[in-house]
Amino acid sequence: MPVIREITCKSLLNKSGIPGIDYSVNPYTGCLHACSYCYARFMARHTPHGMEWGTFCDVKINAAAVLEKEIRKRPPGLVSLSTVTDPYQAAEKKYGLTREILGRLEDSDFTVSILTKSGLVLRDLDILKRFGKGRIEVGFSVNTSDEAVRRAFEPAAPPVSARIDALTVLHDAGIATWVFIAPVLPGLTLRSLDTLLPVLEKHADRVLIDGLNVKAGNWNGIALAAGRFDPALAAAWNGPFVAQRESHGELDGIAGTLGRRLGPDAVSRVG
Repeated sequence: MPVIREITCKSLLNKSGIPGIDYSVNPYTGCLHACSYCYARFMARHTPHGMEWGTFCDVKINAAAVLEKEIRKRPPGLVSLSTVTDPYQAAEKKYGLTREILGRLEDSDFTVSILTKSGLVLRDLDILKRFGKGRIEVGFSVNTSDEAVRRAFEPAAPPVSARIDALTVLHDAGIATWVFIAPVLPGLTLRSLDTLLPVLEKHADRVLIDGLNVKAGNWNGIALAAGRFDPALAAAWNGPFVAQRESHGELDGIAGTLGRRLGPDAVSRVG
């Protein structure tokens, strides 16, 4: 069973090393989506659990109060919610930390970019609307439209259909939206591109794509997921070097297709 633990934090608004993002805010440590490819698992070493990534979630119960003090002292900038956790994972239903954090940021001069795999973000549509144009955007991580692929590689994450539904609702409500196609799973993401393209054309203001990055000890989980989905696929990937090379090799084709359909200014790659 997943372990959920309440903790307190000393800081929440942390400087980001990601280009274009000034600060990261992570209301939780750990993520119960248990995505096989996640390399945020390096965060596990900062916890006392000694547990596998994807099996625990530490809830920073004083997060909003800490943030309120920090935003008074820091120069305004773009805040990413979140960089090493999902701000709308299942624990958010009970604790509402992300909603509290958005409430604090709403009345500040900070801008916000959300990234999630959960339709729970729709609960906070009222706050998102109050931010106003140009101050907030919501992104969804999607790399397939095939639920069998999703179940193999993201076993505890919400269905892809729920993400697409939420994307549609937000875009129709006038909220800026984006999609993170990542990681590109060799062969598998390409199969879904024709299905995803009409959704992206209608409901995504921009798209960011990234390849499969094998690091922080995630390869064993990736290989197990590939084997669960299709043993022949696991054999074809033939280890981390081949899988990563094939993934990044497919980025050019995917980026080109997206650029032709969405416009080159609407598509960018990580790195």
